[in-house]
Amino acid sequence: MTDPTMTAIQDAVALGRDGDTGAARTALLELWAGIGPAGDPFHRCTLAHFLADLYPDEPAQALAWNVRAIDAAGSVTDDRAREHHDALRIAAFYPSLHVNLADDYRRLGAFTPAAEHLALARKHAPELGADPYGDLIRGAIDGVGAAIERGDTAPRR
Repeated sequence: MTDPTMTAIQDAVALGRDGDTGAARTALLELWAGIGPAGDPFHRCTLAHFLADLYPDEPAQALAWNVRAIDAAGSVTDDRAREHHDALRIAAFYPSLHVNLADDYRRLGAFTPAAEHLALARKHAPELGADPYGDLIRGAIDGVGAAIERGDTAPRR
């Protein structure tokens, strides 16, 4: 069964990946307004996670959206995630959610919460698959960890 909200989220994300960050933000913010803070947690988690990525130069905004994403993830069940894709497990979301929070806090110079979220990302990293996505997130964990150790607040590539 097709999920029109997930399709709309994916379409908006594609706009951002194609370089139209403004249109992607607008589309996702409009979807967020429709979903609302009590809407489907899978939709809220996914949308907030992607929207945070559209604020690369505004770490406080990215942090706010990443907090919303991890908050919503706490209410997502594996059954709900598998409605979208039969291989999804919510536990596999947590390494990415935590490393994003670690990076946001690091960018804001808040190294203690950054290190705490990095530790949680590492704790959840075994949930990642042995695939390109898992490799990407493990690489991000290493990169954010190195930046935290250096006390570096510069944006990462």
